[in-house]
This record gives sequence, C-alpha cells and structure tokens, in this order.
Amino acid sequence: MQTTGNTILITGGTSGIGRALAEAFRKLGNHVIVAGRRKALLDEITAANPGMQSAVLDVQNLPSLRAFAASIVHQYPKLNVLINNAGIMKSENLGDGSDNSGAIDATVTTNLLAPLHLTAALLPHLKKQPRSVVMTVSSGLAFMPMAVTPTYCATKAAIHSWTQSLRYQLRDTSVEVLELVPPYVQTELQGSRQASDPRAMPLHDFIDEVMNIFKTEPNAKEILVQRVHAMRFAAEKGQPAFDEFFKTLNDRMH
Repeated sequence: MQTTGNTILITGGTSGIGRALAEAFRKLGNHVIVAGRRKALLDEITAANPGMQSAVLDVQNLPSLRAFAASIVHQYPKLNVLINNAGIMKSENLGDGSDNSGAIDATVTTNLLAPLHLTAALLPHLKKQPRSVVMTVSSGLAFMPMAVTPTYCATKAAIHSWTQSLRYQLRDTSVEVLELVPPYVQTELQGSRQASDPRAMPLHDFIDEVMNIFKTEPNAKEILVQRVHAMRFAAEKGQPAFDEFFKTLNDRMH
C-alpha cells in the first residue's frame, strides 16, 4: 500500500485504533475522511486535525450503506482507500440462559455485515481507480478465540476468511486487499479499563509499528505487529500447543 497521496475513508474513526490510524495517515499527507455515528465526536476530531473531513455513518443501518457509498463517492471522487474499522466487542455468557440476542445481532451487524455491504457498494468505484485498497480490521482473537466474547471472535474469524476470498477474487484488478490484525491494544473497545490495562499494547506503539510496516513492507497482505504473532500463528504449532494456549488464555479470564 502506498502511504501517501490517498483519499481514505475510515469507519469507526472517532476513537481508538480508527482515530489513531486517521491521524497517522493524515500526517503522511493523505486526504482522510473519518466516519462515525456521533457528530459531536466527528467535529472534535476534525477540529483537532485541520484538513481532515468527516461523515456521519451508522454502520448498523445496513439499508443506508449503499446510499452512503454513492454520496461519499460523489463528494470525494478520488476516494481510493476504504478501511473497515468500526467494531464492537461484548461479553456474553452462553450458558446462563440470558437473552444475548441484542448483543449478538449488534456485533454481527457491525463487525461482519456492515463491512461486507459497504465494501460491495464501493467496489465498482474503487476498481476504476489506478490504485486502491480495501483494508479490513480483524483481531488476534480471530485465530485464538477468547471464550468470554464468542460472537466478537467469530465475526473476526469470518472477516479474515472473507478477506482472503476477496483478495483472490480481486487479484487481477487495481484493488489491493489488506487485513490489519491487532493484538490486545489500549483502547476503550471494552471500556475505560482496557485503555489503561498494562497487559495491553499501548495504542501509540501499535500505530507506530503498523505505519512502519506499511512503509517498509509495501507488499504485506496481513499487517501483523510482533505482539500478535503468537496468536496469529498459534495453529501452526500443532493442536496440542494450540489447545494449551487456548486454555491458558481463557483460564486467565476467570
């Protein structure tokens, strides 16, 4: 992926990894549009980053995504990068009889259905660009699930699989398909406690390493910081080692 001269749309761009990516790409001279549900937060980020643009978008409103795509392309005809970053992560107890349907539906819609629908709506435009990128954001938990957040992990595993298929289908087009695979990062994905958890990777360290990978490994298809390698390649170590890793990870959550 070229790191400058792009027009980039980032969903979920008002906080956490999305906002940090937006600011990092903006500093490299890209035209960045952050999309999110809350206009007040969008106004805050654009005020703090002169030249950055914003767009109100509720990715859970699936019927609105095609009209949003048409509008954003009309407004920014040079758009050539889509970063599907919006995501939610909720704990679920599958065995206590609770009604988790709201959390399940919201997670699947935000993390899986919305990226699929928005990408499909924007692909005709992206394929016309000389160079373009679709980047999905999965998780180390796509490869080593955390049982307390089962739907989140399932959606991220699905996004990884879908991204591989999309990359193959677009192999002869101008569209490059990338997957960013974060480890446990200090954001507020699961609340303020995560943002200060010493076990999590500091957000600025994560972004610095990610941007360095873009600069030094321009042909990388999966963007993997060192911290996530153990999870990403856990299966390659064989089933007994995978099972032990899975047990150790999930036992720590009790």
